[in-house]
Amino acid sequence: MSVKGAAADTAFVVQVEAFSGPLDLLLHLIREQEIDIADIPIASIADQFLAVIDRLGLNDAADYLEMAAQLIRIKVQMLLPQPFDDEQWEDPRAELVRRLLEYEQFREVADWLVSQANEHGSRFPRGWIPDPPDQPPRPVLMELEDLLLSVERVIEAMPEPILHRVVPRPLDVEGATTRIRSLFEHRDELGMSEIVGPGAAIVDLLSSLLALLELARIGFVSLAQRQPFGSVVIRRESTDAAA
Repeated sequence: MSVKGAAADTAFVVQVEAFSGPLDLLLHLIREQEIDIADIPIASIADQFLAVIDRLGLNDAADYLEMAAQLIRIKVQMLLPQPFDDEQWEDPRAELVRRLLEYEQFREVADWLVSQANEHGSRFPRGWIPDPPDQPPRPVLMELEDLLLSVERVIEAMPEPILHRVVPRPLDVEGATTRIRSLFEHRDELGMSEIVGPGAAIVDLLSSLLALLELARIGFVSLAQRQPFGSVVIRRESTDAAA
């Protein structure tokens, strides 16, 4: 276990074995037992989570304690009698399920980016200098932070999902790439909200974001902002870029 922090009142990150935080640990316990993430046996998982943080000495880690408290609260709520009208009863696990699904999808994005970096590193060893292309693709005309801020605005505009009916889906970068290319068949410029509609799921938004970054890398599109904190504009740069 490693703890990063300068003082007791300073925020810190706990890295335990392969766990980067309480959601990571909780997701590990769920996946290890092949449990349906939408139907978590909260009593069993809560007991296991408490046992792990006690065994690993995480009783002073605020994030882990907060998650432990939430699990205990949900466990108690699940033990209470349910109302006769099921339509008025809201599953106390719903918010936790939503957080776990979003965390799993973002972690999948991070794993994909790492695998792409590793593949690129093994294909092109250090010191290798490629031949300059005849027409180098235009660079992305904005900071990644600005692009992510624009994505956050799209997320905020999305309606709240029906939590207890959420079904996890894997990322589909290839499908998003095909869809974005088809949008540019009759248009030369699109906004982020046109790429990802207001009713899109988080997994569709992440797939589209990765597809846009890849299309910008190969020079098919360019990403820019007309003004600081303005909307992201996606322009078609080439119709014959590699697929």
